[in-house]
Amino acid sequence: MSMQELVERVKKASIQLATVGTDLKNRALTRIAESLEQNKPRIVAANREDLERSEREGLAAPLLKRLKFDEAKIDDVIAGIHSLIKLDDPVGKTLLATELDDGLELYKVTCPIGVIGVIFESRPDALVQISTLCLKSGNGVLLKGGSEARETNRVLAEVIIRAAEEAGIPAGWAALLETRAAVTEMLRMDRYIDLVIPRGSNEFVRYIMDNSRIPVMGHADGICHCYVDEDADLDMAVKVVVDSKTQYVAVCNATETLLVHEKIAQAFLPLLQAALQSKNVELRGCSKTRQYIAGVVPATEEDWKTEYLDYTLSIKVVSSLGEAIEHINTYGSGHTDSIITNDREKAARFMDGVDSGNVFWNCSTRFSDGFRYGFGAEVGISTSKIHARGPVGLDGLVIYKYKLVGHGHVVEDYARRVRTFKHRKLDKEFSL
Repeated sequence: MSMQELVERVKKASIQLATVGTDLKNRALTRIAESLEQNKPRIVAANREDLERSEREGLAAPLLKRLKFDEAKIDDVIAGIHSLIKLDDPVGKTLLATELDDGLELYKVTCPIGVIGVIFESRPDALVQISTLCLKSGNGVLLKGGSEARETNRVLAEVIIRAAEEAGIPAGWAALLETRAAVTEMLRMDRYIDLVIPRGSNEFVRYIMDNSRIPVMGHADGICHCYVDEDADLDMAVKVVVDSKTQYVAVCNATETLLVHEKIAQAFLPLLQAALQSKNVELRGCSKTRQYIAGVVPATEEDWKTEYLDYTLSIKVVSSLGEAIEHINTYGSGHTDSIITNDREKAARFMDGVDSGNVFWNCSTRFSDGFRYGFGAEVGISTSKIHARGPVGLDGLVIYKYKLVGHGHVVEDYARRVRTFKHRKLDKEFSL
């Protein structure tokens, strides 16, 4: 099957999938979860093959960590599917209802986007999350994982697509792409594909944006910050920063830069250093940081712009909350940033002033995740200022259409002022 034929098939199926009811979609998700459980040995074996090959090819340690897909991770994605089943169907929700005139009613109703192309690297769990979120939201999907995960992705795609179609989902609703050439072709197919979501490096995302007329949603870097304010509780600050940095380093919501108010730096930084030593975290700091703790690598301008995805943390001592906000808005990626403070007013200023999709008070940056938000997983993180921002779950995978219901109404009557608009708000759901 040619790429053209494949994409046309997914497009056709997506139109049918848009009309599928909640019960059928949930039955398909249940069948997918069961099939993943039944196929654990095949999935783990395929992943072991990918890991062994990638190690021989010298894949970087953070990417190897993302690539690993063992039984525990399979259990995690199955749990995510069960959470997704419990969520309300995002399709068919009435967002607005207005009576334009007697018997002329306007409704703004959610509907699927259509066909979504998702390009992701290393993480096989992303394939499960993306495909099931697209199914629940009624979208067709084209999946392109990294070549390092090709065997795992083949098995996962086969299991998921077959299980959904066995449950009654329209055939062809999803497809796996395996070559770079397929991606190049996909980016030219704006007639059939409605949205592209790239998950990868800054350069990769920029390439996608520069080489397609299809709308792109996503994020490039995950340069996240914690700011420890002068009014922070020291024990809380250590706990939150350590979790933000080390709970899982190879992800986009891990903290890469720590900002510390100068009035608390002398007391806080030695405590943090002691806590991070057991995690083997390399510290890179500004000149003031190095005055308070020893063994710190001098930080350069480039460090403030770097997403390490590793056990490395850059630290800068700042003189005020305003300087912290300015630093984040200058060097951050608009992803996730957290303030640790006991001052509610400062927390409010931080959360209003930092221009990011996720702004936190006294909690780890690692919470910016679709599953943790209760979205049933996520298709990605958006730092764009479009219809979806932050973790993109079900609600980010629907758009809306306006549905107008009349009884022979014509514009000429209003142009001649035979009739006039009333524009009364209605408190009702759309139904025919």
